[in-house]
Amino acid sequence: MRLLRSTDLALRVLMRLAVVADAVPTTRQVAADMDVPYTHAAKVVAELQRLGLVHARRGRGGGLALTERGRTASVGAVVRTFEGDGDVVDCDGVTQGTPPCPLRSGCRLRGALRGAREAFYAALDPVTLAEIVDEPTGPLLLGISRGPGPD
Repeated sequence: MRLLRSTDLALRVLMRLAVVADAVPTTRQVAADMDVPYTHAAKVVAELQRLGLVHARRGRGGGLALTERGRTASVGAVVRTFEGDGDVVDCDGVTQGTPPCPLRSGCRLRGALRGAREAFYAALDPVTLAEIVDEPTGPLLLGISRGPGPD
């Protein structure tokens, strides 16, 4: 299973914020640190803020900070939120604009893939953000900053 870019970025933003306790990076700085377009980072940060995982302050002295809820967040819950509930395969051809699969009425693949997706989420549910930034990850995250940039 491959994560969406927004899911990957959301996890990396949360991890980054978890290790910069005193600093308050801006969305622009986080985008530069993660080498992603600012607009993509801004959308992900807005969703993280909506979920109550990140607090964002605008203006001079503003920036991003992880909330207490963000510190204890389940990785599985974050991934599930960003990935959504859709099927792994598009048997009906809706999202790709293709004809429906002729096997869909008697195929067991869709159900097996749905079960695999749920097992994937279940394996991530007990893992917290705090756990994934423990040694050796935390110090590595601190080393990726490119320094303050314009906001």
